[in-house]
Amino acid sequence: MIFKGVGDARPYPAHGVSDWAHLPPRMLRLDDLITTRAELDLHVLLSLDSTFYGDIFCHVVKWQDQLYLEDGLHRALRAALQGRPVVHGRVLDLDTPSAR
Repeated sequence: MIFKGVGDARPYPAHGVSDWAHLPPRMLRLDDLITTRAELDLHVLLSLDSTFYGDIFCHVVKWQDQLYLEDGLHRALRAALQGRPVVHGRVLDLDTPSAR
């Protein structure tokens, strides 16, 4: 399996973070991530400029010691298809309120 789990919703509470730039990117193993979407758009997956208007890093929420892939499913899957077991992402730690 590529991911630790496949979900179709965000099980964590709303965090209200829209600017993720203050969170430093780090390497994340794909098999540690649980998706928050079960479906994707092949047009976006195969697009050469799919990150042109967005953050180049995945957005991940840590909640109850689990890592949830909130944004970046297409980037993560593209990495897996290229044989890479890791992806760069920014992690918002909801387990540590001071880390927000």
